[in-house]
Amino acid sequence: MPRYLTVTALNRYLKFKMDSDSELQSILLKAEISNFKHHSSGHYYLTLKDDKSQISAIMFSSNARNIKFKPKDGDTVIVEGYVSVYEPYGTYQVYINKMQMDGVGDLYLAYERLKKQLEEEGLFKEDNKQPLPILPKTIGVITSKTGAAVRDIINVINNRFPLTKIIVYPASVQGNLAKGEIVKQIEKANEDKLVDLLIVGRGGGSIEDLWPFNEEAVARAIYASKLPIISAVGHEIDMTISDYVADKRASTPSHGAEIAVPNYRDIIDRIINLKSRLNTSLINKKTNLNSRLKNIVSSNIFKNPLRIIQTEQISFTNIYDRLIKNNPKELISLKKEKTINLQKQLTTEFKHLLTIKKNKFLNLAEKLELVNPLAIMTKGYALVKQDKTIIKTINEVNKNQPIDVYLHDGLLNCKIIDMKGNNHE
Repeated sequence: MPRYLTVTALNRYLKFKMDSDSELQSILLKAEISNFKHHSSGHYYLTLKDDKSQISAIMFSSNARNIKFKPKDGDTVIVEGYVSVYEPYGTYQVYINKMQMDGVGDLYLAYERLKKQLEEEGLFKEDNKQPLPILPKTIGVITSKTGAAVRDIINVINNRFPLTKIIVYPASVQGNLAKGEIVKQIEKANEDKLVDLLIVGRGGGSIEDLWPFNEEAVARAIYASKLPIISAVGHEIDMTISDYVADKRASTPSHGAEIAVPNYRDIIDRIINLKSRLNTSLINKKTNLNSRLKNIVSSNIFKNPLRIIQTEQISFTNIYDRLIKNNPKELISLKKEKTINLQKQLTTEFKHLLTIKKNKFLNLAEKLELVNPLAIMTKGYALVKQDKTIIKTINEVNKNQPIDVYLHDGLLNCKIIDMKGNNHE
């Protein structure tokens, strides 16, 4: 039976293949908008086309709210996004993350190229970023001396921490001269060594207005700065190359000023809190020490200090007595005397034991003598052997061989002439 697929399985497979293709997960398209629809949910539905082809596209509301113009049919745009399959209908479409008018398309492409280059070189790494000073005495501000940004920064710093001084390093922040002036003022601030921190930025504007902060020279000057730098460019949705390179990124110039200095009210509150905690700690410490002092003063030892000396004297006397008792000379003398006594006792015990063993031996010898065959033979008895065998009866004698007769004082070699039994037969 042939195998078959469901439509769902086929669409799912095609979606998987597209999502697995890295070339389709990050694309840049230049196209004309048609069939544009702004849904009540905030999503954009549209068609992207050129003179020969078209493709459906969608931009979700989370991304759509970040673009700075109102798209409409006929607009030529540069979009960044990815391609995938919408599984329920089996249609493939572009999912748009970013959108720019074609007029700024070249700038956007240049921005992406430089961003990728500097990121690969390591200029964006967190390890290379410097920490901001906690309480900077003097802050340098690099921005236009007539713009709203410098006033916002000065006002915020004065309100938050009026003890901090501000030095303005004026520079153009848009136009052809801006790049060189920003770089020059960053280098000057580093050479002067009058400030602890730099805020570099400007207010919001179009991509063209913000472009000086996307210049490679500005990015490298920020990276090379020995002074920590806060990049405070545009509004919250704006991201420039300077933001990536700087030691800290602020969403606006005012936000940059807030990051640069603490709020003196917070410091005062913290000092008051620390002072309260210190007072509490000192009171507790004093109470504990007073309590310990009272315990010491009321103790018997404090009242009768001689008891300590007396106790130590008793201890010393005990130790002295133990030393005398365990004097090696005394111990040797005692051990020597004990050894002599043991030696005498051993000699006495040995002699006594020897006497007992001797008497026992003599008794046993007498008993053995009573049963000694040789002793019996002295009374006239003899021992008869033939071929070294003791003869007990005449029936054991061989008439044809001699016999040996043992007496108590010698041996007789005899020849048998005749044998008679008890019945004399």
